[in-house]
Amino acid sequence: MDEIVKDFLIESGENLDRLDQELVKLESAPSSKELLASIFRTIHTIKGSCGFLGFARLEKVAHAGENLLAKLRDGDLKLDAEITSGLLAMVDAVRGMLAKIHETERDGDNDYTELIAHLTKLQAPESGSKQPPVTSPENAVAPPDVTSNAAKVETAGNAPEPSIHKPLAIPEEAAAPQVRSSDSGVETIRVGVNLLDRLMNLVGELVLARNQLLQFSNNTQDAGFQAVSQRMNLIATELQEEVMKTRMQPIGNVWNKFPRTVRDLALSCGKEVRLEMEGQDTELDRTIIEAIKDPLTHLVRNCIDHGIESPETRKQLGKQAIGLLKLRAFHEGGQVNIEITDDGAGLNAERIRQKAIERGLIPAQQAARMVDSDIFNMIFLPGFSTAEKVTNVSGRGVGMDVVRTNVEKIGGTVDVQSAAGQGTTVHMKIPLTLAIIPALIVTTAGDRYAVPQVNLLELVRLEGEQARTALEHVDGAPVYRLRGRLLPLMYLRRELRSEAVQASPGKKEAEAQGVNIVVLRADDRQFGLVVDDINDTEEIVVKPLGKQLKSINAFAGATIMGDGKVALILDVLGLAQRANIVSGIRDQAVTEETLVATGQHTRDGHHAFLLFQYGDSGRMAVDLSLVSRLEEFPQSLVEIAGDQEVVQYRGQIMPLIRVSEKLECKHRPKAEIQHDSLHVVVYSEKGKSVGLVVDRILDIVEEQFVMQQQTTRQGILGSAVIQKRTTDILDVPGLVAAADVNQFLEGREQ
Repeated sequence: MDEIVKDFLIESGENLDRLDQELVKLESAPSSKELLASIFRTIHTIKGSCGFLGFARLEKVAHAGENLLAKLRDGDLKLDAEITSGLLAMVDAVRGMLAKIHETERDGDNDYTELIAHLTKLQAPESGSKQPPVTSPENAVAPPDVTSNAAKVETAGNAPEPSIHKPLAIPEEAAAPQVRSSDSGVETIRVGVNLLDRLMNLVGELVLARNQLLQFSNNTQDAGFQAVSQRMNLIATELQEEVMKTRMQPIGNVWNKFPRTVRDLALSCGKEVRLEMEGQDTELDRTIIEAIKDPLTHLVRNCIDHGIESPETRKQLGKQAIGLLKLRAFHEGGQVNIEITDDGAGLNAERIRQKAIERGLIPAQQAARMVDSDIFNMIFLPGFSTAEKVTNVSGRGVGMDVVRTNVEKIGGTVDVQSAAGQGTTVHMKIPLTLAIIPALIVTTAGDRYAVPQVNLLELVRLEGEQARTALEHVDGAPVYRLRGRLLPLMYLRRELRSEAVQASPGKKEAEAQGVNIVVLRADDRQFGLVVDDINDTEEIVVKPLGKQLKSINAFAGATIMGDGKVALILDVLGLAQRANIVSGIRDQAVTEETLVATGQHTRDGHHAFLLFQYGDSGRMAVDLSLVSRLEEFPQSLVEIAGDQEVVQYRGQIMPLIRVSEKLECKHRPKAEIQHDSLHVVVYSEKGKSVGLVVDRILDIVEEQFVMQQQTTRQGILGSAVIQKRTTDILDVPGLVAAADVNQFLEGREQ
């Protein structure tokens, strides 16, 4: 392909992207002479260039659009939705013909006869109303001389008039680097994406060589060699940072297509939507940009189709007829945060709950206890949809699960928040880049593994007696009580089936060797990864896995260490799923909350109980099916409403009942038992929650239940032998009634 044709394709592609945005803007500001002049000049330039290059079909389509724009520019027609749609269809046709030229060096066989006829028909006066001339302010800048500019293009025999070029907005097969001078006088250069990728790979290899050099220099006493290696380290680091910048693109490159998408979709759905965008200059790596294009598009479509109501409905609800869709991006904590917000109807928690029960995803009893935030995140399940009918936009249950999958593939997370009648916000957190990342190096069974630092929260080392006694088991699952909160544990050795290399240490060995816990976050859940040794943090170059290993969800890639050996990069989310710490529906974790939320009457007459301590030696049990969640609150969060202790909990005010005080505990010594934080058992019924404050959570057990001693004492059902000890059985509804909390809840509701 001739260089001039390549230039024409690149130039025209950029111009068409700008046309989409300008035409949508023009629809809301039809009297803008500047916008009309810019649009006309762009189409005229494309028409003149393709005529010179011999693309006759493309020239005819562009000419029809140019004639229509001339009528608008001269005030003979007034822009309306039909004319805007016709011009956008012309842009789509030109884009399709440019794609054909890129593939075959010809503008295709489609003459677009019907489109040209439609554009010609729109030029008739009856298709639009006469628009009076617009008088510009005296200090307004006159639009460029379109005719003279176009004449230069048609008569020069060279490329179209120059415009501002973005270095990366080009096809991957672009030609060698070309230097341009923009309108602003700033010199830019076009570089093929493949060339940038090769350069990035070479920098990655340089980083690996740097790491090897540093490791070697640490083992030598040669001061001169150490100085050279440190200098090499500085240069390689600076080069890495600069090359990374060449791959960074503003997220606005993705968002630029959304004004057109929102306009077309709102029109087809019979809705009116205003799009606001904030943070378009937020930069991400090109590969990240590519990965989030489809998820963002799907979320935008969902907001318009499912979220924002029709103008008539919005007026009845006291809202403005025009709905608001807002996109926001910003950097925080080494990641990029993206928020997609609409002011529509919000998610219907009850409908989602019923659909989940109908599909057998959760039992009805458990669904009734789940809070709205957990219910909302069920929309990310494969095939889940609450749409009453299937449309050409949505309703098939395909999309939201793909959104979460694609975001998690690049090490990100996605979460949804909603309020009935007020709207919905989807929050995405994604890394800046995938090529070179900081990681913690750990060792297990003699092999080294890299843990991405974006998932790392903290490191815990247990030694001596603590290593033997601090690790507990709840319902068979290993846990560690970290600052009063149960942290589920996963042994990397067991998950990777490395026991054959070296058996897992027993209690005595653990006490002697110590226990290393890497506290990680996966899907907004925390868990501890137990490893043999913790080495150091370093920047690693991510290498893709071979096709034989891609199906193993424990690994996200590989890297080459300083000594030349390969280390596998752990997929934190995949490991958590393998160990059932993050379940298949990913809305619970194997912590106290999970064990409580799944509590039900069990097989063979067995019964599940939550055991807790009250006073200094009392033991009490509560039916696990009555418990919604286990929480821990600092004492400082406790407030007083009337004469009732309360805490703010999940957007509500939750009353607290101190079990020992209400039962007038005889086990409590004179010196009251005090804690820095409150251990709270949350009891929920019909969407209302009450917090039962206990002294200490002991265990969750499953045993056959025989009530051996009844009682008339309010708040106590009786006593039974559990774990070979006499245990009181708590009457939760009776305790709540005795505390007169129902009256408080009813008053709050009113």
